[in-house]
Amino acid sequence: MMSRRRSRAGSLAHLNPSPTASGGYSNLRNSSTKMHHIGIDQIARLAAEEARKEQQRQAQEGFGAIGRKSGGLGGKEKGPSSLFIFSEENIIRRNAKAIIEWGPFEFFILVTIILNCVVLAMEQHLPKNDKKPMSEKLEKTEPIFMAIFCIECVLKVIAFGFVMHKGSYLRSGWNIMDFIVVVTGVLTMMPFSPSGGDKSEGVDLRTLRAVRVLRPLKLVSGIPSLQVVLKSILCAMAPLLQIGLLVLFAIVIFAIIGLEFYSSAFHAACYNEFGEIVNLSEKPFPCSNKSASTGAYNCDVPGAICLSQWIGPNYGITSFDNIAFAMITVFQCITMEGWTTIMYYTNDSLGSTYNWAYFIPLIVLGSFFMLNLVLGVLSGEFAKERMQQINRELEGYIEWIFAAEDVILQEERTTDEERVTIMEARRRANKMIQKEGGIGKQTSVETEEEEEEEDGEEYDNDQDDDLVVDNRLGNNRLGADNMYINSHTLPIRGRIDSSADVGKKMTVLFFSSSFWHRKMRRIRVCLRHVVKSQIFYWSVITLVFLNTVCVASEHYGQPEWFTEFLKYAEFTFLAIFISEMLIKIFAMGYRTYFTSKFNRFDCIVIVGSAIEVVWAEVKGGSFGISVLRALRLLRIFKLTSYWLSLRNLVRSLLHSMRSIISLLFLLFLFIVIFALLGMQLFGGKFNFQNYHPYTHFDTFPIALITVFQILTGEDWNEVMYLAIESQGGIYGGGMVYCIYFIVLVLFGNYTLLNVFLAIAVDNLANAQELTAADEADEKANEMYDEEDESLGFDERDLEIGAGIDAELTRELDEFDEEDSPFGGPKPIVPYSSMFILSPTNPFRCLVHSV
Repeated sequence: MMSRRRSRAGSLAHLNPSPTASGGYSNLRNSSTKMHHIGIDQIARLAAEEARKEQQRQAQEGFGAIGRKSGGLGGKEKGPSSLFIFSEENIIRRNAKAIIEWGPFEFFILVTIILNCVVLAMEQHLPKNDKKPMSEKLEKTEPIFMAIFCIECVLKVIAFGFVMHKGSYLRSGWNIMDFIVVVTGVLTMMPFSPSGGDKSEGVDLRTLRAVRVLRPLKLVSGIPSLQVVLKSILCAMAPLLQIGLLVLFAIVIFAIIGLEFYSSAFHAACYNEFGEIVNLSEKPFPCSNKSASTGAYNCDVPGAICLSQWIGPNYGITSFDNIAFAMITVFQCITMEGWTTIMYYTNDSLGSTYNWAYFIPLIVLGSFFMLNLVLGVLSGEFAKERMQQINRELEGYIEWIFAAEDVILQEERTTDEERVTIMEARRRANKMIQKEGGIGKQTSVETEEEEEEEDGEEYDNDQDDDLVVDNRLGNNRLGADNMYINSHTLPIRGRIDSSADVGKKMTVLFFSSSFWHRKMRRIRVCLRHVVKSQIFYWSVITLVFLNTVCVASEHYGQPEWFTEFLKYAEFTFLAIFISEMLIKIFAMGYRTYFTSKFNRFDCIVIVGSAIEVVWAEVKGGSFGISVLRALRLLRIFKLTSYWLSLRNLVRSLLHSMRSIISLLFLLFLFIVIFALLGMQLFGGKFNFQNYHPYTHFDTFPIALITVFQILTGEDWNEVMYLAIESQGGIYGGGMVYCIYFIVLVLFGNYTLLNVFLAIAVDNLANAQELTAADEADEKANEMYDEEDESLGFDERDLEIGAGIDAELTRELDEFDEEDSPFGGPKPIVPYSSMFILSPTNPFRCLVHSV
């Protein structure tokens, strides 16, 4: 195993930069001339940094590679020429490559993209393609942005080549998208269509202006972290494609069944003698001439008859007249938005006998089962990718650590002790890897007896290395010849003193700082046990619950006495929680207390509540009081610091939030792009004779809210109906615009939002791992408590006048001060003060304790 590890570590030269070449480990070693040993945590941190850089470099390859860092231009071998004109040695090509790889140029392109997005968002669309003066001024900035993007495109083509060789411009997916955006932008600026003339004389390509909304995607090509996230989502598309085909097959099957049963079923409506549809409700609904006993609706308005002259519900879009309309209607049903209304339409037109047999299987199979498979696939892909990433990082860290240790072993100034330590650490690591079934094959198997024996030896060595005072120290009596410190076994001679000497030393000990410090430490240890007890735990839980009940019981029109009761109850709870915080700070120490993030949060809430109480007395009824009063509601989260499972849940959710920041930005970019695209397609179009809907795409803020509403699945079908009708309806070519909403729902609602849920599920499954460090800290604190109790000063020694001399007292005080987690006052300096007061002077001891 060891030889194989060394061979693997030695073979890193062709896989990764060697430690000596990169300077990471050698610099650490050279900069640590005063150190006798390099910690394995330092090596691991450097290895993690190098592995992270390597992963970022590898993430830029493939679909998301821009080609800036790898274009085949930096090698010594002669590469292919660009555009059959510019060789690698050509000064124009070298300068073009230097410009596009220049950091300020990349930043300038990103700023230009952001400004272009701002300009697109500031446009306001009016009916009949009218424009405001602001929109006309913004339109003049379009040639400037196009010129910048064209210059960037030309520089990249010169630097990387166009398409013929590997690493060229169009060999990257992001560059293809940039090229399409630039070409369409140039075409839209050309006067193919004369203004005001007959459009048949030229080619109208102004509709290609909608492609401008893809320019925000250039941000992804300039930010590597976003490329990694999007590449991960695209890699998950392969299994999602199979789910998509299954869903499509189910939609086609149910559409064909609906086409057989409900074709032309939604065109009958109640008409009066004037040929107008009788509106018994906000929207018309189908009717039937069948008997009412079947459940169908018969026109019950006097003079109204049921005629099949109606275009159908929702401007004729909701129907089963052909396979296209039927598929759209079935897709709407499986999204569970408005499916009950469609079922009731079928009941009104055909009766309610057998319609449930069609819609219930459609919802169960299509919505409950098939669409939720997307979440299962995404969750499985993320879990698999997480395990693969952990294995890759673990293998990479081990390789780097072994390589760094080889560098240390080869240095001349490395001592034999360090070499033995490194080899022993390698032996333990190999044994752990073999035991856990980790990386590599197991080459040697040791018996359990040998492992237990070796573990016992290691435990004994660790015990010899630690500084532990024998617990029997406090049990030694007067006249004992020797008292031992266990780790070094140094004898400290004791002696039998007279009663006068004992009384004098008891007085000195009473006025000494060490005596009161020991007392304070014992109080702290007792309080720490109280804080960690079950009684204290359930008391705080009960108080939090009662405080929540009091806050929740506040209501409008409450009596005056109840208001006074809540006021004094708030004072009481606040005083109790402040006392609890102070007790925990005193028992644990302020450093240990504020190490926990939950304790910091608790302290902020308590301080905010105290400020709110003081402010309410000074300026009552202000808005600031209401804001601070809302902090009281956060006290319910005190449960998270006591309830372990709830704390694991909260920490895992917070951990998942930190891990999806890039995904949040990608989702925001997705919403912005579809909002801008909606403005280009439907801006100024949602203007109907009867009303102007709240959801429209006239301005960018409303367009953002409309797209976000569609992502949540709320009334997305109503927005689609309005969009199709605004573009000419089902007979005027408006049905093609339903693709916008179907793509938005599929990729936004069922993919990106499910990615958030998949990440959260993956983090919740590993909630216990997130608190492993806290559990280790708790065990360490318990061990410190036991040590504190064993080192505590026994009061029985004072009662019987134990003859502990001043030297032993000072040594124990120094030992306590060094090992105590709480710290404490320094002992009296063993020299006279002002040549008058000795270290044992009672007045000096009293002043020192004060």
